[in-house]
Amino acid sequence: MKHIPFLSLALAAAVTFVACVNSSQTTVSEEDWIEQTLAKMSVEQKVKMIHAQSKFSSAGVPELGIPELWCTDGPHGIRPEVLWDEWVQAGWTSDSCVAFPALTCLAATWNREMSALYGKSIGEEARYREKDVLLGPGVNILRTPLGGRNFEYMGEDPYLAGEMAVPYIKGVQANGVATCVKHYCLNNEETHRHTVDIDLDDRALYEIYLPAFKKAVQEGGSWSIMSSYNLYRGQHVCHNKRLLVDILKGEWGFDGAVISDWGGVHDTDEAIQNGMDIEFGTWTDGLTMGKTNSYDSYYLADPYLEKIRSGEVGTEELDDKVRRVLRLIHRTAMNPAKPTGSMRSPEHYAAARKIGGEGIVLLKNEGDLLPVKADVKKILVVGENAVKSMIVGGGSSSLKAQHEIYPLTGITERAEAAGATVKWVRGYVGSTQNSYNGVKSGQDLNDSRSTAELVAEAIGEAEKADLVLFVGGLNKSNHQDCEGTDREGLELPYGQDNLIEELLGANPNTAVILISGNPVAMPWISDAPAVIEAWHGGSEAGHALADVLWGDVNPSGHLPFTWPATLADCPAHQDGMTFPNDGKTFYSEGILVGYRWFDTKGIAPLFPFGHGLSYTTFALGEARTSASAIRKGGSLKVSVPVTNTGDRAGAEVIQLYISDDEASVLRPEKELKGFEKVCLQPGETRTVTFDVKEEDLQFFDADKHEWVAEPGTFTARIGTSAGAIATTASFNYSR
Repeated sequence: MKHIPFLSLALAAAVTFVACVNSSQTTVSEEDWIEQTLAKMSVEQKVKMIHAQSKFSSAGVPELGIPELWCTDGPHGIRPEVLWDEWVQAGWTSDSCVAFPALTCLAATWNREMSALYGKSIGEEARYREKDVLLGPGVNILRTPLGGRNFEYMGEDPYLAGEMAVPYIKGVQANGVATCVKHYCLNNEETHRHTVDIDLDDRALYEIYLPAFKKAVQEGGSWSIMSSYNLYRGQHVCHNKRLLVDILKGEWGFDGAVISDWGGVHDTDEAIQNGMDIEFGTWTDGLTMGKTNSYDSYYLADPYLEKIRSGEVGTEELDDKVRRVLRLIHRTAMNPAKPTGSMRSPEHYAAARKIGGEGIVLLKNEGDLLPVKADVKKILVVGENAVKSMIVGGGSSSLKAQHEIYPLTGITERAEAAGATVKWVRGYVGSTQNSYNGVKSGQDLNDSRSTAELVAEAIGEAEKADLVLFVGGLNKSNHQDCEGTDREGLELPYGQDNLIEELLGANPNTAVILISGNPVAMPWISDAPAVIEAWHGGSEAGHALADVLWGDVNPSGHLPFTWPATLADCPAHQDGMTFPNDGKTFYSEGILVGYRWFDTKGIAPLFPFGHGLSYTTFALGEARTSASAIRKGGSLKVSVPVTNTGDRAGAEVIQLYISDDEASVLRPEKELKGFEKVCLQPGETRTVTFDVKEEDLQFFDADKHEWVAEPGTFTARIGTSAGAIATTASFNYSR
């Protein structure tokens, strides 16, 4: 248990201390306390605070009442305890958690309330486990569907990612636990993540890759941020002057601490000068190998101390780092006003189920195959992913969950309640991996049967079923949805495409359910009547899926990224560009990422950004503006009536895109600038109103290094996806 000094009373960013001295009270502001504490510290004490002392903690100063700082991996659940200096498990029996849906699923809800619920719930679990810093959320932009870590992020659009990150951050930090927004920035591939050197034009940097981080800092108020592994313009991001000093701490005014990704620091001098505050994970076998590789040999440990003692460097940068670390500790570990938290509560499981169900996307539903009808009595479930753990594996987001409801379990429970029977067959053998860092799923998925035998069994059973539910997609193994490696192609692995085609031929009443954090190719799409993207749903994945399949929850998820028909259509894979890249790589597509590329180039995707269907129908009326023009510094409102025209209650995501009709520079055909999720009863109409501000019209002028809105005509485009614009309204902007 960490020591919490009785003198501290931290209440958030503007915390005060109340100290009893001679029966009188003296109030000390957070900043005054930081300066007073800093003045008492020796150089040796300061240096100890800016690097790790174990895999997940950094040192405090016990003699001054300053506790240690403890981090935990997220962003989908609280990582199990590991040994002091190893990645393997500590063997606790009380460190299982609730696994929440992956952040792609959260982004697919397009619902800020779901993000707030997620942050509150995971923050309570972190607080109960005495963690000070939760390493998440991730807001890197999906540049290519082959990115191994895309499932941990919030899609391709900076506005959506930023809007969904802010409530998460506030929910976590309300528990006195800091978020550490990651991976700042340009972490768009895994295979060569330590060596890839990224360059791109400033418009792309400021318009696409930075806005979600900026919003997390300035609107979310994140107390820490994690720097990424990759290089930017020849300098590792963990000590990149432009990104950390000039932009993050300079332009954005970030007052928190920059924490390195584990092993991301490579140079003492650059780390001193260029904004790195706490160094974690630099390779060490630590205490078992003595001085050579111990924590005191980190770049910001003894090497830094020796430079100070020799007079090679001063202590100005050190004091800035320690101020930031003290501020972080003051807001977290030294905050006795924070709640006690809770772990594995019914409320947390309910939150995981609700978020999971609301994020599931109904991609296609011809002939109303879904929801499952009352006359369906024999259901065949096919696919390894119906029974495979998706919580164990995938990298640092791997968890030890108290329970995991597999799709087959959820489907079987719900089918039996409706008087139907369920049979499962394997169909394909993918990964038999069942452990990660000492956490075991408890599954034995070994199967010696041939592909032909597995397919034949599935086809034979499909011919006898009223309904076939194929549950496949990706898993958490290398080269799929997994940290450290990227996918090798867009196609489904393990021969699933052939199996799906065979199933559709044997029984046209086949719904394809994909579990993944990335788009996949669908060569069978024209024959499939129903397709669902179920994401990685966490502890309650099976229940959330069954809720949607039977219509207990009307699907309302929408895609947070464009779903391409082929890899060759994607902007990061044009003109012979290779992926993944090692060494220098230039993002030649610039600002045209995701739907911006597809729309502007006139390329039809398989499913557009923002796409998602429902079991009911909606109609949008005519868009209207509150004024004909926006003046400099001003705004106007755009409103649209939305009606549920079907016979079920449901929710629709209304999306506002802005087009610059008279731009003097290249601009995307349209850009997302607003969204609202509206829940309506059958026949109900509600008006959705968006505020359009001058900043929504701007682009980044790299030559002037400022945001610019050009006078002229703009069009507000409102619809239910980037490919389904229902109504437009034009207005002018003038200076």
